[in-house]
Amino acid sequence: MSELTVRSMTEAEFDRWRAGIVRAFADAQVAAGNWPAEEAQELAQQGNDALLPAGFGTPGMLFLTGELRDGTPIGVLWIGLTHPRGVPDCAFLYDIEIGADHRGAGYGRALLAAGEDAVRRHGVGAIELNVFGDNVRAVGLYGSSGYRVVTQQMRKTLVAQQ
Repeated sequence: MSELTVRSMTEAEFDRWRAGIVRAFADAQVAAGNWPAEEAQELAQQGNDALLPAGFGTPGMLFLTGELRDGTPIGVLWIGLTHPRGVPDCAFLYDIEIGADHRGAGYGRALLAAGEDAVRRHGVGAIELNVFGDNVRAVGLYGSSGYRVVTQQMRKTLVAQQ
């Protein structure tokens, strides 16, 4: 997509984005039934702090912004060049977001491809990610972009028998 350019996020953009991603991750964990609502924000902040101990300056992290030719930001991407569970030669996509006004126009696919190119330029041979099972749009994007399921976690809520 020629009208999309991708650049490094500025530190000011990072600070705004980080506050939002922590809240969004907390909300997603609550919605998935993983964390209690009253603890979610703190748990999300702790997890984010562990991944980004030096914030914007954390080594091995790529923070990218996708924008239109006129400079309008349309999305962000966060990639770690090393895998959080130590998978060799594998980066990890922590976050990709496209603004609501820009979804459905191919920008997610273009931003994802730009992130993959950045990983290749850093000499890493694979990239992995997690996606919530009910995020049908994202699952479709990743599948049609060549990602395959390597692990799958499933849950069933059990109702007490009377």
